[in-house]
Amino acid sequence: MNDRITLGLWSTIERKCHVLLQQRNSKATLLGIHAIMLRNAVENNVNLLTKLISNFSISDPVAGITHARRVFDKSPQKDDTFLCNTMIKSHMGVRQFAESILLYRDLLRHTKFEPDNYTFSSLSKCCGARLVLWEGLEIHNHVLKRGFSSNLYVATSLVDMYGKFGEMGFARKMFDEMLERSSVSWTALIGGYLKCGCMGIAEELFDAMPEKDEAAFNVMIDAYVKKGDMVSANRLFEAMPERNVISWTSMIDGYCSNGNVSEARVLFDAMPVRNLFSWNAMIGGYSQNKQSQEGLKLFHELQTGTTLEPDGVTVVSVLPAIADLGALDLGNWVHQYVKRKKLDRSSNVCTALVDMYAKCGEIAKAREFFDEVKVKESSSWNALINGLAVNGSAKEALEVFEEMKSKGHKPNEITMLGVLLACNHGGLVEEGKKWFVEMENYGLTPQIEHYGCLVDLLGRSGCLEEAENLIETMPYEVNGIILSSFLFACGYAKDVTRAEKVKKKAIEMEPWNDGIYILLRNMYATDKRWSDVEDIKGRMRREGAKKEAGCSTIEANGMVCEFVAGDKIHAQCEEIHLVLEHLLLYMRGLDTPYSNDIGMAKF
Repeated sequence: MNDRITLGLWSTIERKCHVLLQQRNSKATLLGIHAIMLRNAVENNVNLLTKLISNFSISDPVAGITHARRVFDKSPQKDDTFLCNTMIKSHMGVRQFAESILLYRDLLRHTKFEPDNYTFSSLSKCCGARLVLWEGLEIHNHVLKRGFSSNLYVATSLVDMYGKFGEMGFARKMFDEMLERSSVSWTALIGGYLKCGCMGIAEELFDAMPEKDEAAFNVMIDAYVKKGDMVSANRLFEAMPERNVISWTSMIDGYCSNGNVSEARVLFDAMPVRNLFSWNAMIGGYSQNKQSQEGLKLFHELQTGTTLEPDGVTVVSVLPAIADLGALDLGNWVHQYVKRKKLDRSSNVCTALVDMYAKCGEIAKAREFFDEVKVKESSSWNALINGLAVNGSAKEALEVFEEMKSKGHKPNEITMLGVLLACNHGGLVEEGKKWFVEMENYGLTPQIEHYGCLVDLLGRSGCLEEAENLIETMPYEVNGIILSSFLFACGYAKDVTRAEKVKKKAIEMEPWNDGIYILLRNMYATDKRWSDVEDIKGRMRREGAKKEAGCSTIEANGMVCEFVAGDKIHAQCEEIHLVLEHLLLYMRGLDTPYSNDIGMAKF
């Protein structure tokens, strides 16, 4: 019976409840509507009941779904397929996949519930999400027994399920036996092969697809992006008859991951429609590629030029940029926003806030916020340990490390890197060597970053021979960072002999690193080896290595302004130089009317 005929047979109160349930409601409003239904004895209207249950699960993923299930359990019509499917999908919608399967089993045992194609499509998705093969095989068995194996939607969902399991033999057999296939069926099989790393088979299937839709293009573009093959990704992107926001965002994300932020921005600006995912990808891209100023500008544009509200991903994307520039006022604003929107329940957001405060030098605030976090994950502990380390609070960092272990959190590679960094900044050589060896007791294998940190610690402490031996015996190919670190230690100790052992390789690895040339030049100059000084200057010119210009930033009115030494193209260059001239006169003790200068006041 369609809704129009059904509504025609309903009472006035039923129609009123139906209208109310069509709207977006809070949990409190839904409780009120439920009370009206109970008071007027219309709670057995299956259509109203299904809408009520569905709305409860959407209104609150925790309390809402609990109340929805309570309403369902008290209903005398639990054998109604439509109602049961709604409850199963409601559990699935809040990622309670196990509850969906358990509910299905209970209904089969205790009611006259008859599953249909929608039931099996939902259950297949639940099994695929849980990655429990035996449950998937059980559902497939029920599909065969109930005669739904030839149903297009059910068969497609089973292909998708087996693809998620990585059981491509089962997925392909299911696909080949389908009497009818849709583009969704093809995409499900292609997605399964891509998940298993079978790019060649996926490409063959994509080429063989009779009709390619946006979803098929998107899944292939995503695969190329993850592989780092932006040429193939762009080829498909250009070939798409129509592109949706997912297509554009995948390409933006891909270019950002490959360091081509300018190309990503061209696409971002060309997008016909942007959603929050697009903004997050571009803001995150700027942060990942150390273009923090541009990231903050875009974040400001998101706030002022759109109706979109930043979410947890936006916060995690923008906080590293704030930390990099030391924009503490903006960081405080983001923190208040996080509290207001209750985004501090996410461990990623909490970690990013601790990291931001620490990198801005506000270690007390970082600790204060950390202490407020109710459920602390390893990432949050790591952020605090690292924050204390980079701020020179080595003792406090090691105390937090001990506290972390006492709370039952197992250290990981990032934790140990923070511990070694703390020892490095605190000059704790023996402590650093001890924790480096202790990594094995935690089931951890030191990575090249850990070796680099220990080499730096030994070098800074003057233990050059030990540092050199560690470089020679480590199980990794030495990189430019470790070599330049060792070279600077040699420079500090004025050990020209050891420096010359690694200078050739250091320059080969980082020919653009002006610091290496300057260090060697100064060392040779100290030894009065003027021909070597000239040789270094020549190599520096040939490699195009130039000393980076000094750069500073200030935060004013929520915006971060950047100043580079020697810059003459700044929009307010004249005003800046006028202020500097006034300040110079003032510092020399000369009388200056700068405080009454109208231009100065505006500036």
